[in-house]
Order: sequence, then C-alpha cells, then structure tokens
Amino acid sequence: MNLGPAPGKGMNRDAIPNEEAGKYFFHFPDGNASIARLLVRKLIPDAIPGSSVNDIVMARANYAKLDQLSSPIRIRLNSTVVRVKHLGDPVSAQEVEVAYAQGAKVHIVRAGHCVLACWHMVIPYICDELPDKQKQALASAAKVPLQYTNVALRNWTSFQKLGASSVYAPGGYHSFMTLDLPVSMGGYQCSRKPEDPIVVHMMKTPCKPGLPARDQHRTGRMELFGTTFETIERNIRDQLARTLGPGGFDPARDISAITVNRWPHGYAYEYNSLWDKFWLEGNETPCEVARKPFGRLAIANADAGAYAYTDSAIDHAYRAVQEIMRS
Repeated sequence: MNLGPAPGKGMNRDAIPNEEAGKYFFHFPDGNASIARLLVRKLIPDAIPGSSVNDIVMARANYAKLDQLSSPIRIRLNSTVVRVKHLGDPVSAQEVEVAYAQGAKVHIVRAGHCVLACWHMVIPYICDELPDKQKQALASAAKVPLQYTNVALRNWTSFQKLGASSVYAPGGYHSFMTLDLPVSMGGYQCSRKPEDPIVVHMMKTPCKPGLPARDQHRTGRMELFGTTFETIERNIRDQLARTLGPGGFDPARDISAITVNRWPHGYAYEYNSLWDKFWLEGNETPCEVARKPFGRLAIANADAGAYAYTDSAIDHAYRAVQEIMRS
C-alpha cells in the first residue's frame, strides 16, 4: 500500500510498517522473562550464572544476591512504592523521598533522582505533587486487561490430524489458541513430535462491546477479578473439546495441567481514532504530556509511548535516564 514509516491519521501503531521487524522474528522459550533475566545478570552478575543468551533460559537465579549492601546495584523484591515526593520545592529540591511497603511496614529511602516506571494510571496516586494536567494524562492510560492461559497437553496429535497449529475464535471464550513456538535454546528442547507433550497458549481480552475503549478495559478488569478458576477451567475444557474433538482430543485424558495468568493491567493503551480525536487531529498526545520530567522525577514504562511492547519500554527507559543525566 506504499505506506510511510510514520502513523497515518487514525492508524494504530501496530499497523505501522517496520522493515526490520518484517525480516526478523525471535522468541525466547519463556517469552520476555529471559530479557529481564539478562538485564539482571548484566547489572548483578553473581545473581544469575552464565555468560550467553543460550544459557540464560535454564540458569537458576540466586535471589539472595539481588539486594546486598556491598553491591553498587540493588534490586529489592516485594517492595511496593506507595509515595514519591521531593524534599522541598520541586524546582530547587536536591533529593527525592521514596516510601515503600514491605509487609505491614513502610520504609523510606532518599535519592538524588527517581524514575517512575510503573503503570501511568497509578502514578497520580503515588506522587500527588505532579501538575493536574500531567496527572490527567497519566490517568488516561487505561491498560488493556488480558488473560493468558497455558494448557499442558500430553501430546498434540489432534492438532496434527486437523492440520492446524493456531485457531482464531472471535466468538469463543478464548479468542485465540496456538501451539507453543518451536524454540530450542541451550539445555531447553521444544516438542518435536505430535506424540510429545506440549503447551497450548490461549488468549482472552475481556471486554464489554459497545462501550468506549477505556470503559471496556475497566469492565474487563472487573471480569478478571470476579471470575472463579472453576469457571475458567470449565470454559477451557469445553472450548478445546469442541475445537479439537474432531481430531480425537479428549480433555479428561489429554490435559495434564492448566495455568491461568490474569493481567488486569496487561498491555499499554494504544490510541484509537474511534475514541481519541487528537489521534486524527495531530494534537499533543496524552502520553507526551504524561512523560514530561518533573523536578528530579523522570517517567518511563511502555505507557509513555502508548505502545504495549518491550521495545517501547526499553526506549522510554533510555529516554528517562538521559533526562536525568542532563538535569
């Protein structure tokens, strides 16, 4: 269609042509988890053994090494930040105070700068000294709820007999299912024969058709919170039986395990010309307002680009650090 590299009026960013992405595809066996593990190993080498991309998949992390007093870089787990504020006027302050909760206790640390890389919609609750316009822009990033279901099968002969590896089901409980990608790395070997065990990935985006996008996301979030595992399991077994039954699939016999991952705050909100007039008119976008530095605070996360993928998160982490270094 001879489209240019920039988003046209009304185009969602997912529709932007990307020559590099079109030529190259890579997938770790555990998805983006390996990227996080590689970053941790680069920052704290003692925490995760190994030295290559291949050996990261099977490497066992030593969590005791993440938060040591002698380390120049410390990662503190189970520590939820509940308040961030400047010590004094944000224009002239020399420090930022961060309060975080561990269990029933609240602890306070101070730093010269702070990057808020959390969900944008929670930042106004954590940092109430931000300008009202910026708070409003941050709050508009209503994340997309997702349900990622992994079903371990004893074999995938039913898929082979049906001649399918992926199935779209727009009206189904899960709208999409696919066999695990055939990736082997280091000591990890993927399933190679239909008689081998395999994981089926199923995806559901809970929503309420007819509502504006952000309201659909909020409604879907409530559905994720309120649906029991028993209900989800029943729908999984029913959908797989109806889809794969003609290939000989029997859920009682062929399913060995089910894991349901509920992401009430899953993907960053991406602009849509149906609901976001500024996307057509070319005005300043909420994410541009939301990510502006404030005093000694910088703001990152994929929300800062209104784009739900790892490359966006990395780009905006880099930008936030550069802003701090220039301040």
